[in-house]
Amino acid sequence: MTHLSGPTEPMGNPNDQASQTDSQEPTAPLHNSQEESLVAKLPKIIPFTELCRCGDEVWIEYQGQLYRLRSTKQGKLLLTK
Repeated sequence: MTHLSGPTEPMGNPNDQASQTDSQEPTAPLHNSQEESLVAKLPKIIPFTELCRCGDEVWIEYQGQLYRLRSTKQGKLLLTK
């Protein structure tokens, strides 16, 4: 049995690991259009604390309707019309 020291990574297919280490070629830097395309595909994550800076709720207007998004005492989010 071989013991490794240092940080460990999740184990996958050993063949995948071998092919990754054998072909460690430098990758070309992304161009602006490639970066923008990649960023556009990522989900937009906004912490609730950023949305409700003044309390525990925020009002959202969507397609002419108002919705209330608030944090409950149990730590859940509640969206009401």
